Amino acid sequence: MEPAIVLSISIGAILIIITGFSIYTAFGPPSAELNDPFEDHED
Repeated sequence: MEPAIVLSISIGAILIIITGFSIYTAFGPPSAELNDPFEDHED
């Protein structure tokens, strides 16, 4: 295979993994530990 194709697939896979991990962190079980700064400073 061409090195450019391997590099493109690798970069695409890394972006998909980072996106998946971000969505899991934001909406999955770890999201229970996240704090909302706007709720902490209500008037």
